[in-house]
Amino acid sequence: MLHSLKTFLTVQILKILLLKKNILFSLLTICTLQFSIYGQEKFTISGTISEKSSNETLIGVNVIFPEMGKGVVTNEYGFYSITLPQGNYKLQVSYIGFQDIVQEVNLNEDKKFNFQLSEASETLEEVIITEKAEKLNIKTPQMSLNKLTAGTIKQIPVVLGEADVIKSIILLPGVTSGGEGASGFNVRGGAADQNLILLDEATIFNSSHLFGFFSVFNPDAIKDIKLYKGGIPAKYGGRVSSVLDIYQKEGNSKKFRTSGGIGAVASRLLLEGPIVKDKGAFLVGGRASYAHLFLPIVDDGNNNVAYFYDLNTKLNYKLNDNNSLYLSGYFGRDVFAISESFENTYGNTVLNLRWNHLFSDKLFSNLSVIYSDYFYGLELDFVGFEWDSGIRNFNIKYDLNHYISDNFKLNYGINNIYFRFNPGEIKPNSEDSGIIREKLIDKYANEFGAYIDAEHKVSNNLTLQYGVRLSNFIRLGQDELNIYQNDNPLLFNEELQIYEGADPISTESFSRSDQIETFTNIEPRIALAYAFNDNTSIKASYNRMAQYLHLLSNTSSPTPLDVWTPSGKYIKPQLLNQYAIGYFKSIRDNEYSLEIEAFYKDIKNRIDYIDGAELIANNAIEQDILNGKARAYGLELLLRKNEGKFKGWLAYTLSKSEQKTPGRTLQEPGINNNEWYNTPYDKTHDISFNGSYELNEKWKFGTNFVFQTGQPTNYPTGQFEFQGLVVPVFDSPRNSERLPSYHRIDISATLTPRKNKNRKWKGEWVFSIYNLYNRRNAASISFTRNTDTFVNEATRTSIFGIIPAVTYNFKF
Repeated sequence: MLHSLKTFLTVQILKILLLKKNILFSLLTICTLQFSIYGQEKFTISGTISEKSSNETLIGVNVIFPEMGKGVVTNEYGFYSITLPQGNYKLQVSYIGFQDIVQEVNLNEDKKFNFQLSEASETLEEVIITEKAEKLNIKTPQMSLNKLTAGTIKQIPVVLGEADVIKSIILLPGVTSGGEGASGFNVRGGAADQNLILLDEATIFNSSHLFGFFSVFNPDAIKDIKLYKGGIPAKYGGRVSSVLDIYQKEGNSKKFRTSGGIGAVASRLLLEGPIVKDKGAFLVGGRASYAHLFLPIVDDGNNNVAYFYDLNTKLNYKLNDNNSLYLSGYFGRDVFAISESFENTYGNTVLNLRWNHLFSDKLFSNLSVIYSDYFYGLELDFVGFEWDSGIRNFNIKYDLNHYISDNFKLNYGINNIYFRFNPGEIKPNSEDSGIIREKLIDKYANEFGAYIDAEHKVSNNLTLQYGVRLSNFIRLGQDELNIYQNDNPLLFNEELQIYEGADPISTESFSRSDQIETFTNIEPRIALAYAFNDNTSIKASYNRMAQYLHLLSNTSSPTPLDVWTPSGKYIKPQLLNQYAIGYFKSIRDNEYSLEIEAFYKDIKNRIDYIDGAELIANNAIEQDILNGKARAYGLELLLRKNEGKFKGWLAYTLSKSEQKTPGRTLQEPGINNNEWYNTPYDKTHDISFNGSYELNEKWKFGTNFVFQTGQPTNYPTGQFEFQGLVVPVFDSPRNSERLPSYHRIDISATLTPRKNKNRKWKGEWVFSIYNLYNRRNAASISFTRNTDTFVNEATRTSIFGIIPAVTYNFKF
């Protein structure tokens, strides 16, 4: 009965997804064939794999049957399932940094095995996490995926000695930043707002502290990190460039543990322990910076502050063998103030309640209810007003993993997100400020998604991953919407050859349940891997994705003041097509691995800004933007050394990222005279190297080298004088010049005292130097007239020179 119900539900979901355009999808036929295997004498082995010392579930553990040449890996919650013909087998559980488990299994009925892995040796205790994964899987069709662990991130030298998730992924191929002190990151020529950033499934809208100097992710609380640059599974949607999927630790359900660190500008503390031993655990992690304490020393006693703090929490409880509950949260804030006249506060708040349920040994489910909020606040005492804006969403999602056979697995589910956008509100901060309270119009939207994704091993050499996502976005009613003549909010002045905002002819009001605009997109995904042998394969993938949210920003990297806005009557959703092909090779039994990928992607409806666009506190943003298109293509190379005392990688990316916004009529020039131009995140050459060397149990060393082609920009081509002021002239094609190339070297040394081995308190010292040769990399170049010589001069603005730092890490 249960089998019939599962079969019926799966087929009905497929029908719903494919009914809209009457698509005859071969997946139905494949499913029917796969379901027929139940007539054979086969049985299922399933269970959960965790770490013995803490009960922390492990992601990506290999469960292998060597004689059959078959295996499976654990999912995001440590669960695995595999179905095999009746017989006697040798089962091997393998995870780098842990002791293998090998046992004989007589498979004559469905069986459940929950394994707990022990550390490989006492000497590896300090590097358990660093050794976990990141090994190349030749036969899986998933490509354009990079994995990092918290331990690997902690070994990478970064500015001011603070281990950082975002700064670490920038060392990977195809990933760049807007420069030092810049927020966000760019993937394969995409904008920062085109990255979906998830922390325990909750969306993070701003991933940076202190305007890009640090990321919001505390490495002590992080369990697993995956960056999808392409070949993105159908379970993800809503962005067109990448997915950064981060999971927090669950907490130690066996004993109380404490870890943390004291650094040059910030300190952190993580507490974890059992609620009920072996059944429930808690985790609480806090981090705060204190650089502002030193500001009075260097700013003549002015009351200036610049600091951040964040809090990570997680609770989990195992109700029984088939049900577990998780409650996780994150809260972070940044505060930046100048004297008593200016204060800026911003940050994220997320909360996620999850329920894991095992219907059977073949069907695993996860139900999540998620709240996410991004807040931006500004107070200007010298003007007399306060400003706040933000975005809030409520998300419910239900995902199922269906292990139909050893060769076929289905992932399917639905999710629904309700958005509330606060573009901004200005209000007086005192009775005599003279500021009139004004509220920009709130916007509302709902995004629904349903997906099904199949992992299909066709033969020993060919493996496929294919699926489809159906996305539906509704722009809901708002208090007031501008109406324009011919629905055209932007006019072109032929006499002056400039774009100008049109005057609304009326406004229209809606109830909250009204639908102003509706968009529906079918997003197919397919990937394949063909393995020539156990060490060499080629892979290819295709993605179509839709993005319904847009970040309004005319800077090269996001700032806290940037505002998110939904697609609607005047703004269309971005639509992506991405193609990738790659060559993958494991060398010397995976001591080395080589990945080479080529990609091409095009994006429709990428918004662009007219010259002189006003984006801040604009209630009619449609008067300043045009819909254009973008494209990016390139070649990525990643060479890793995975084993031995020396580990690391060399990454190189050769790429191009361009944008084009044509005029809407033959008379209009569009942007840049209808010509392709470099996006602000175009980096022709990107080279990065990361290496770590373990000299002995006491000393470990690390280094980075980074080189990037300079960021596109515009320099003035002339000047004129008006009422004693020199005004620069910019009439060259958009982004036709570049800043100087960016490069630097970082080094670190980690000292672990030998006495750590025999005591509960374990500590280590991390000494690092950022930008070893003191390269003054240009964040910008400005042109001014020297007041003494009256000669025009170019001035380079740099954020960091050489920065030494010391951090002390501990745990007990």
